[in-house]
Amino acid sequence: MKKLLALAGALVLSVTACSAPGSNSSNEEESDGTKTTLTFSKSQGPYSVLFEDAIQPILEEKGYEINAVDFSDLLNADIALNDGDVDFNVEQHTAYMEDFNAKNDGDLVALSPIPTVPAGVYSDRYDSVDEVFDGATVAVPNDASNRARAYLLMEKNGWIEVDDSGDFAAIDESNVTENPYNLDFTEMKSLSIPAVSEDFDFIVITGSIVYNADIDPSTALATEDIVDNMVLQVVVKEEDKDSQWAQDIVDAYHSDELKQYLDENNDGLWWIPEELQ
Repeated sequence: MKKLLALAGALVLSVTACSAPGSNSSNEEESDGTKTTLTFSKSQGPYSVLFEDAIQPILEEKGYEINAVDFSDLLNADIALNDGDVDFNVEQHTAYMEDFNAKNDGDLVALSPIPTVPAGVYSDRYDSVDEVFDGATVAVPNDASNRARAYLLMEKNGWIEVDDSGDFAAIDESNVTENPYNLDFTEMKSLSIPAVSEDFDFIVITGSIVYNADIDPSTALATEDIVDNMVLQVVVKEEDKDSQWAQDIVDAYHSDELKQYLDENNDGLWWIPEELQ
């Protein structure tokens, strides 16, 4: 673990920022103990882009210096956050966070919902979910909670029925109680699905995968109804939830500046929580 995080640490990207008065290093604080240099775990997806384009400038105006550490997957990003190697991330929903905490003795907490990109059904072969047929092949994510999103979206389409009475994050093919079209599911790594989309009749992928694969979100045949535990969140360690810097991040996501940014830049990709509208 320490080797992994050491390698990740080597990838720290020094982001241009307005340094706080008197701040000379990433570990320094103001004389009153307020933390002024923040580090977040960055991914190649829309949520980090939104943070850097719209939220980071607001924090810089408040005097914060923002640094980023690149991670290729959310699990290692959460491990770094839980170990205190980064301060926060903006890449996960509550369902994923709670699953991580349960499996890794974590103490991560969600502070505020943020704009979220819905999961969707896509196809290189068909133009409507109504074209589903007996024996159709469907690729779905194999990671906790996003897999559940896929099966629940297929239930919304009327393709299957799912028993969702148990642990949400544990929902998989075994929870399918009715499969009238005899759909053939393949659970696989989310990042791999777009590259093999031509091999399947339909694929179900999350918003970050849509963004990274440069897929036009308007081509989705169906999108999920985002429930509370699927909304993306600002996530920090329990011990930091009441800190001034954490509150400033939350305030930035609730700001008029973000509203204006989304008014000017949301081309249909983002679903915006009511409290941020």
